[in-house]
Amino acid sequence: MDGPEIITRTLSLPAVPDKHGNLWQYHSRSDRHSKVACWAILFDLLQHSQTFAAHARAGKVTFGINRQMRDFRTNRTKDLDLVISRPGPAPLSRPPATMHDLALRWGLRLTPEQRTRLAELAPLVEGTAGNVLVALEAKACMTAHIKALPRLFDELSSSYSTVHADTQQALAVGFAMINAAPTFLSADMNKYDLRERNATVNIHPEHAVTRTIAKMREIDRRTGPGTDGFDAFGAMVVSMRNDGTPVTLITDPPAPRPDDVDSYQRMIGRVVQSYDVTFAGI
Repeated sequence: MDGPEIITRTLSLPAVPDKHGNLWQYHSRSDRHSKVACWAILFDLLQHSQTFAAHARAGKVTFGINRQMRDFRTNRTKDLDLVISRPGPAPLSRPPATMHDLALRWGLRLTPEQRTRLAELAPLVEGTAGNVLVALEAKACMTAHIKALPRLFDELSSSYSTVHADTQQALAVGFAMINAAPTFLSADMNKYDLRERNATVNIHPEHAVTRTIAKMREIDRRTGPGTDGFDAFGAMVVSMRNDGTPVTLITDPPAPRPDDVDSYQRMIGRVVQSYDVTFAGI
């Protein structure tokens, strides 16, 4: 799987400016981290699902970032980070982007070998949404883990409810990136030019990641038609101090192991299997 490597390498580069002249790797009011994660997940799905790749090549599917979906039961709307769907009846109001376009626009840091594989992939193109096939919500828990847990849990849970209330057959996917660095520079705690004053540093307790992973494992999973929950869910643990030092992938416990049900690898595998079975005939 390329996703975790692409995410950590790309987020290692500070690229989110604030009004004080600082550049951040992560900023809570920027969606850079979720866009990078969605792109990386889409890249892995295209490489591991022959059915999805064939649909992209034939123009049968399209994708959108930050796409609105509507909960039919409550008539409430929610923006999902990534939606894969049948093409909508109307074209986009702007020129559609390809994955290659977005890789350049968002500064994806790919290896030469990954760029070669991207060029060889089926040409998946951005477009308006028809029938939704897959919808993904990508969240990050980077600091103040325990305080953030209730909101993180609720936002993820509301996303699968919205997806299935919009389109029962659609696959609802959740992804959480959790920070295990012992310290963190929060943009909200450092609203000044860091070249002129020392940074305020958040200290993370040792149990923060363990508690967060445990809470993520309480999120409902769908076991069959008519049930509620995610069709696939994955958690990825990183070490990001947000001080310009490289972001690294954590694979030791409490991070999910590759064969755990909530690992990134199993998330991709479940989406691929479910997509290939559910949408083979579109």
